[in-house]
Amino acid sequence: MITVSLNEANFEYDIHSLVKAFYGKEDVKVFADKEKIKELEEEKTPLFHMEVSYISREESEEPEDKIRFEIWKPEAEGSKKQAETEVSADFSNRKETKNRLKQSLYQMLKEYTGQELPWGTLTGIRPTKIPMAMLEEGKSKEEIRRYMKETYYASDIKTDLSIDIAERELELLKKIDYENGYSLYIGIPFCPSICLYCSFSSSPIGMWKDKVEEYLDALEKEIAYTAESCKDKVLNTIYIGGGTPTTLTAEQLDRLLTKVEESFDFSGLLEYTVEAGRPDSITREKLAVLRKHDISRISINPQTMKQETLDFIGRHHTVQQTVESFNMARELGFDNINMDLIVGLPEERIEDVRETMEQIKKLNPDNLTVHSLAIKRAAKLRMFRDEHADMHIYNSWETIDMTAEYAKEMGMEPYYLYRQKNMAGNFENVGYATPGKAGIYNILIMEEKQSIMALGAGASTKYVLDHGKRIERVENVKDIKNYLERIDEMIDRKRKMEEKLWH
Repeated sequence: MITVSLNEANFEYDIHSLVKAFYGKEDVKVFADKEKIKELEEEKTPLFHMEVSYISREESEEPEDKIRFEIWKPEAEGSKKQAETEVSADFSNRKETKNRLKQSLYQMLKEYTGQELPWGTLTGIRPTKIPMAMLEEGKSKEEIRRYMKETYYASDIKTDLSIDIAERELELLKKIDYENGYSLYIGIPFCPSICLYCSFSSSPIGMWKDKVEEYLDALEKEIAYTAESCKDKVLNTIYIGGGTPTTLTAEQLDRLLTKVEESFDFSGLLEYTVEAGRPDSITREKLAVLRKHDISRISINPQTMKQETLDFIGRHHTVQQTVESFNMARELGFDNINMDLIVGLPEERIEDVRETMEQIKKLNPDNLTVHSLAIKRAAKLRMFRDEHADMHIYNSWETIDMTAEYAKEMGMEPYYLYRQKNMAGNFENVGYATPGKAGIYNILIMEEKQSIMALGAGASTKYVLDHGKRIERVENVKDIKNYLERIDEMIDRKRKMEEKLWH
């Protein structure tokens, strides 16, 4: 544990994220409450304690605002100061203050730990947004590189990666109608089982089998409303995710896809994705239904090709089922198949990931999405930490780089990138694709360039306004029972928001 005490509540998230980036395996507690910090330290001795002081020129004799950082190490005879630094600021300029705070804290932690972070002070989830915005402003690559290095201390490798991806994204997004276009997300919140690391809005299908038809009834009401409210707009992409959409029976899938086809104008549609997801939910009959409805892109997600890991994390499918499902999809004519992998799964070392990549290479998918494990608050790995206390998570930049090399060998290039909170290490998630097979919806959800109408339990509609400068959200309730009972309320929330924004 690391404790951080602030003399006032400000920039807590930025401080937490940066300290956590250096100390991925430690709990980092940040509070502007000395009593709370004291209680925590009485329960457990911290690795170190940090003091952050905001010193206002108006309340001190200083000629300018300042931020002071101090690191104290607990020792037998008391605490000993091990590092300190101070930076000038202008508290009236919040953005500049945040940058200076993070730069100063980064430099202190870099010196204290002896390590550098490839992404520097960048702790947000969308690093490519910065080079993308600068490219749109007409800035040169050299200007972007200089800005990324001077402002965020980002490494040359990561800066070049983010610029390359931003260029590809901009090229792909040329076909997208930002102003009058929209995308559609439909969530199916059921899974064959819940994985140990998962925190998505999903429930075991076994518990809800008798309610699936009722769920589709509610979803059809939301589909009908959305089709009417967006009838004067251009639908660019559709993404049916979850959960696992293929937990639906073939008949239920056909019902859903037929309703979507009958409700929306597909004349501007560039991409139609269905996450087939879990191999244990895929059948030839279901894949045939997807083909019948001209689904252009599917995912078959092994996460790993190591059977012991699959068993441990609660994926109730075999490696062989993954191979069979993939080959079946190819036989049926699917020519744009994505596979999701997770690196940093419990007890998996780089040799295990290499073996997974070898097996994926033989299958030769069109897309590959490599996730670094992020253990979120709701995941069982956090909830049952004591139960899994002896569990080891191995991940490294060497592993990340190796997956990138394999993607390159398969003729793929990176086309989108994002990061997550609570990631086990300061890593990233990268989507790779062969030419012409990049997932457009994935870029849209990350770069926030277009409104996304989201339907289903736990879905979050995102209204993108003023070329992405302003975003409004309307969230559906996560609980399936609540969604079924309150579907009219969910629709009414959207209606009120759209009246405010569009009329």
